[in-house]
Amino acid sequence: MVPWVRNFFSGFTTVPAASVTPIADEAAAPERHETMPATATIQTQNLGYPRIGANRELKRALEAFWQGRSSEDQLHAEAKRLRAVHWQKQREAGIDLIPSNDFSCYDHVLDTIALVGAVPARFDANSGHVDTATYFKMARGGGGSCGHAPALEMTKWFDTNYHYLVPELHPGMEFRVASTKPFDEFAEALALGLRTKPVLLGPVTFLLLGKAREADGFDPLSLLDALVPVYLEVLHRLARQGAEWVQLDEPAFALDLTLAQRTALVGAYRQMASTVPQLKLMVATYFGGLGENLTAFTSLPVAGLHVDATRSAAELDHLLAHFPGHPMLSLGVVDGRNVWRNNFTRSLAHLQRAAGRIGAERLMVAPSCSLLHSPVSLKHEKNFDAELKSWLAFADEKVAEVVQLARLAGQAGDAGALAANQCANEARRKSARIHNPAVQRRLAEVRPADYERRASFATRKQKQQARLNLPLLPTTTIGSFPQTHDVRSARARVKKGDLSAAGYEAFLQVQVKRCIEFQEDVGLDVLVHGEFERNDMVEYFGENLAGFAFSENGWVQSYGSRCVKPPMIFGDVSRPAPITVESARYAQSLTRKPIKGMLTGPVTLLEWSFVRDDQPRAITAQQIALALRDEACDLEAAGLAVIQIDEPALREGLPLRRAEWASYLGWAVNAFRLSAAGVRDDTQIHTHMCYAEFNDIIEAVAALDADVISLEASRSAMDLLDAFVGYRYPADVGPGVWDIHSPRVPSAEEMAALLRKALTVLSPEQIWVNPDCGLKTRNWSEVAPALENLVAATRHVRVALNLEPHATA
Repeated sequence: MVPWVRNFFSGFTTVPAASVTPIADEAAAPERHETMPATATIQTQNLGYPRIGANRELKRALEAFWQGRSSEDQLHAEAKRLRAVHWQKQREAGIDLIPSNDFSCYDHVLDTIALVGAVPARFDANSGHVDTATYFKMARGGGGSCGHAPALEMTKWFDTNYHYLVPELHPGMEFRVASTKPFDEFAEALALGLRTKPVLLGPVTFLLLGKAREADGFDPLSLLDALVPVYLEVLHRLARQGAEWVQLDEPAFALDLTLAQRTALVGAYRQMASTVPQLKLMVATYFGGLGENLTAFTSLPVAGLHVDATRSAAELDHLLAHFPGHPMLSLGVVDGRNVWRNNFTRSLAHLQRAAGRIGAERLMVAPSCSLLHSPVSLKHEKNFDAELKSWLAFADEKVAEVVQLARLAGQAGDAGALAANQCANEARRKSARIHNPAVQRRLAEVRPADYERRASFATRKQKQQARLNLPLLPTTTIGSFPQTHDVRSARARVKKGDLSAAGYEAFLQVQVKRCIEFQEDVGLDVLVHGEFERNDMVEYFGENLAGFAFSENGWVQSYGSRCVKPPMIFGDVSRPAPITVESARYAQSLTRKPIKGMLTGPVTLLEWSFVRDDQPRAITAQQIALALRDEACDLEAAGLAVIQIDEPALREGLPLRRAEWASYLGWAVNAFRLSAAGVRDDTQIHTHMCYAEFNDIIEAVAALDADVISLEASRSAMDLLDAFVGYRYPADVGPGVWDIHSPRVPSAEEMAALLRKALTVLSPEQIWVNPDCGLKTRNWSEVAPALENLVAATRHVRVALNLEPHATA
């Protein structure tokens, strides 16, 4: 084992049951409360509300528009209706500062790109207003004067599962106000009798999120002097409309910032605050603590500062000790990223300490971040039992918690609400359904050898090639095939009882057989069964694992119209029975080509779920890994020679601060290895990652010890392979040659060009050829020609390299 990997294993090889940390017992260790005046008034605010609608109305409106079934006017009318509903809900709940411009028809970073006119030239919108057509071209790709314009690159929003569109920056870039969205939405609310708080992505975070191509050494913040005047124009216009507060989100404060970056942040806000003094600016940071950025943050000359007190509670006393004498302090004590009911006792202790230090009149109560990351409402959940439901809070309930906490902290709240909250939290802590002694015993028995494959990669590759007999540049897909209307309808019918289990199984077998025949006809080398039985790569596995719970309508936005319904991990995780074995066995019986078993990895199951908050995430990840280990071994026993354990969330789980990386990567790498290391040497383990930068963690990716890693690369034009330039990656790599998040079908020539670019970094013996990601969201009319082109491109490159002399181009 290389030293780097050995260091990661140190301290993570076994997790004894005794290390489980229960929910704190506030009755046993009460917090000290500061003295406060009776019935003090504490204000409330929300940072953002879910956009998609209680019944995913935005998703349906977008897809109808994209498919030509509705007009642009109809799309915008539905968006306007949703905004009005969301504002009214917050007003009725009692929120004082209700946000506007938090709504988006695709992505708030894309909205900012449009607002400041940062539209790449290929979209033909270098002057004037950014219209709807240009907006969606940037999101999904579309025609330009030079032919097809590839969509903007997509990546994860900080350490969440939300995807944003990456701004493209270049030296000398000019900005202008090119969208009226924040002004239009403020006016809409004003017409409804609401003076909202417009929300803008702050200029420094916007630039730091951007990407410069072909500009080595370019500092995005060199554009700040050109960008701030545009923000000033926006602020002046909002002030003229009657806005009192404007929220500027700068989550960059949760990152490791240089002195120059902190100086730029302070300078930008000094200019904005002094130039538009009639506006109250609220600078919001979230997703982490301030750390060494605290002094810069508290020196901002603005009217209000918001901090995420759920992720930075440990530095609250330090913040209060250095908090200046003039601004409001907004404490985000309600977790906007998880679904568990707030612990009022703990939150009130934070609020009362703050009020005792700065005064209740300068305190606001808020969620930790935008509620974009939370489902809409528990009102739509009918299948939860009473016990589980009493542990939960979705967006509407979180808004109510914010108001209740403000009243309780001001000593004007309902004592019954506090008692009910304490009772629910205590019941959860003591519930027998949370802890499984058998799972804890098994985890305590894990040994270092359980994380290790038996032989080195070089030895394994020889054995796997002897078993699989694959050509150079083997072709495959990532796993899923289109989820057609018929597939979704059959799944809905069986859930409603309108289709028997036997009838559903017969239907699925027909879909699998057609999918296998299609892949054979196209000429792919390693096939998949298509995943027609799976509603979602995380939800499907969670439904078959103990310790997970599921909502009916707990949807959250991933990007655009793409919504996911994350499971809730409430207790210890185990696998009651095999999950994918029979469908994989059936698929393998239909072909002599290898079928790839498809599993979702332990870190992704963890990161893409709402995770229990009463024990370390590392323990939960290893519990999941043991369940997946059993599944992988059963797939191997069923005759499968290739098993893919997807880990697209590995990079997004990386802490925002480098000081915390080693700890996270240690247990994350261990969890993957624990799930994969039970199979034989001649069984090939694949993994998949997408839409993330890998340069900083390439050694951790290698430490997974997967035989093949496939990753998104086409949208970035293979730029992600830069990680492999300075690092000799020890295993095989499948860089994606088809951007599956765009409806466009790339030509064989385009795919071949990307493949040739990959060959400048990787050897032919290392490369697999595949799409960027799964094909679930695409239509067969796109998938069929695109995969035909992928195989044709591969054959063309093989011929050019004399790897397939008898093939036709």
